[in-house]
Amino acid sequence: MADIFTPKKRRSIMQAVRQKGTTPEQTLTEKLRELGYRFRRNEDRLPGRPDVYFPWAKLVVFVHGCFWHGHAGCRKGRSRPKTRRRYWEEKISRNQRRDRRVARSLREAGYSVYTVWECELRKGQIPKRLLTRLANAR
Repeated sequence: MADIFTPKKRRSIMQAVRQKGTTPEQTLTEKLRELGYRFRRNEDRLPGRPDVYFPWAKLVVFVHGCFWHGHAGCRKGRSRPKTRRRYWEEKISRNQRRDRRVARSLREAGYSVYTVWECELRKGQIPKRLLTRLANAR
């Protein structure tokens, strides 16, 4: 299917994509607050500036957009734009490499690292594996 936007308009749309304060990130933090958890957001003193940081549990959470981080577990993460295909493959591959590098450095520093995918949050629930880890840390 051809893009319905002009290249100039598409560029404008893509440049408007935010890096922090995204809808999935807000969904997760709202649910965590409802459950009474205390945390920090976008902790810039840690590698990769995690979206959510629980200092008391030495646990960090990254909320990844399925498209931008190439989530293999959903349709949105596997899809690629029809134009500039090579650019997008390289871009998403770089993002994935950076994600692995950041997670490795955090784990080496003694942190637990969790990735929550955008598609997991569409249902409006926090993944059970994260809730279990938080409950065990209390």
